[in-house]
Amino acid sequence: MSRSGPSPEARQVARAAAQWLALLESGSATERDHAGLQQWRDNHTRHEQAWQKAQLLRQRFAQLPQALAMASLDRLQPGRRAVLKRALGVAALVPAVWLLSRQLPIDVWRADLYTATGERKQVPLADGSSLQLNTASAVDVDLAQRRLTLVDGELALTVPGKAPLTVQTRYGQVIVSQAEVCVRQLPDGCQVSVLKGAVQVRDGRGQVATLQGGQQARLQSTGLGPMSPFDALQLGWRDGVLTAQNQPLGDFLRELERYRPGVLRWAPSLETLRVTGSFRLEDTDRILSLLASTLALEVHSRTRYWVTLTPRKKLA
Repeated sequence: MSRSGPSPEARQVARAAAQWLALLESGSATERDHAGLQQWRDNHTRHEQAWQKAQLLRQRFAQLPQALAMASLDRLQPGRRAVLKRALGVAALVPAVWLLSRQLPIDVWRADLYTATGERKQVPLADGSSLQLNTASAVDVDLAQRRLTLVDGELALTVPGKAPLTVQTRYGQVIVSQAEVCVRQLPDGCQVSVLKGAVQVRDGRGQVATLQGGQQARLQSTGLGPMSPFDALQLGWRDGVLTAQNQPLGDFLRELERYRPGVLRWAPSLETLRVTGSFRLEDTDRILSLLASTLALEVHSRTRYWVTLTPRKKLA
């Protein structure tokens, strides 16, 4: 499958986010600049998504050793490097340049298939298999080698034929034949859940195990963890549904965060409230409204992309 980079519009948004970041980090931003940034963020979902990425990058680069930061700077053209050093300094420049490079076709968005935050995608493959991508996911497809590489996020794969299709993850491989499976990359491992049939799982050390339908296990750097049964409702995202069965609100909100661009915060006292229900993922604002109508909480929206949940105030 050929790779296609982001559209010119997407690259323009990324550049704008980098410019705003550099301006704010320079220390010379005025109140008018801050207001302009807020207006730009509010204009479109893509703007807010790009800005949130910029903020994450700033946090990551704050811990960079000075030598590494200077090495990144030295990849620029000498004249441009000198100007940027004087104008912004290393702390502001490196995240901005890195953000731009990550938005160009040569880097993150070079995956064959990807989804943005809140987006889900279903793709029929040429061999008759069916692939679904969950929110904020990326996959490389190489049917000639019978391999899918899960770059990030979560996929669901149905392989109707006997010819095995391998899902390559950071922690090992999942070999699928006449089966249906979900694979999700996590910070400390990779969750493998088998809905139908049976799949083979090969960890990084070459050890192979078989997971049957209704079983799940986590691939980690130490190998495959214990197998356990799971509730198929946990994988309702394939039908655009997020389901909770007497679930702690904190756990529910952490899952909901995956489908919302921007920032979602809540008071620690709300963590232990319980949630039961099925919620359509195409409108996460409505999900928050439903939670507010059934639980003792209030929704405060600073902008469309900055939402805080607090306990409902008791009437005097």
